[in-house]
Amino acid sequence: MPFPAQCEYAAKLGYDGLEIAPYTLSEEPHRLGAARVAAARAAAEDAGIALTGLHWLLVKPAGLSISTRDPKTRERTLDVMRALIDLCAELGGRYLVHGSPQQRRVEAGDTRAAAMARAQECFAAVAERAQRAGVLYCIEPLATEATPLINTVEEAARMVDEIASASVRTMLDCSAAGRMEKEPLGALLERWLPKGVIAHVQLNDRNRRGPGQGEQRFAPIFASLKRHRYAGDVAVEPYDYVPDGPGAAARAIGYVRGILEALDEK
Repeated sequence: MPFPAQCEYAAKLGYDGLEIAPYTLSEEPHRLGAARVAAARAAAEDAGIALTGLHWLLVKPAGLSISTRDPKTRERTLDVMRALIDLCAELGGRYLVHGSPQQRRVEAGDTRAAAMARAQECFAAVAERAQRAGVLYCIEPLATEATPLINTVEEAARMVDEIASASVRTMLDCSAAGRMEKEPLGALLERWLPKGVIAHVQLNDRNRRGPGQGEQRFAPIFASLKRHRYAGDVAVEPYDYVPDGPGAAARAIGYVRGILEALDEK
């Protein structure tokens, strides 16, 4: 859908906001420009919906990597990361979710430890920019079939602790966590929410469809979020749109609203 139509449809379904993959706005989202930023904000405002944040940050432009041994590529990647932080703030967003699995791989002849160290250096290098922009930069744990680097909340949380910036946090992607974590997701949140490192949640089933379209149950997740007075955003992020994009969006919010109403009655 054209972006204004996305905003209008999401608002009509009852969503409060849209989380944007920057590459859907432009082939060079780090150079979007003031006019296009203003147009995106106006489309959201006209629909009565917020632009909450950004995810899938490094798909475009091509050739980016936070783990490569090539320092020029890493510096170019950092330039894009800093520009996207500014873009998020200009759009009125509150957070960025750094997944981008293809841009954090272990190159042939390299080691996982060395690649992980370079990735951490990149996250640390953008912390000050995120703080200045007033946004949170979230390191996303992803399953091993997507990337060999940062696969569990514990790994991401260790990195957050070592970076030691209030603007760098981690988050929970339910599909990846459902594949990688040893404990149920409600219990996982019970362990990590009190530590203050979880700043965002993305809802998707381990089968990569929307919440309610697979075996995972999401009521324990919301119960934990409510119990710990979680104040961040919760986003619906399926990869496999069934029956299609609009249908997946409609089904997901109905499922989630039902869970929330049931919890409110308790």
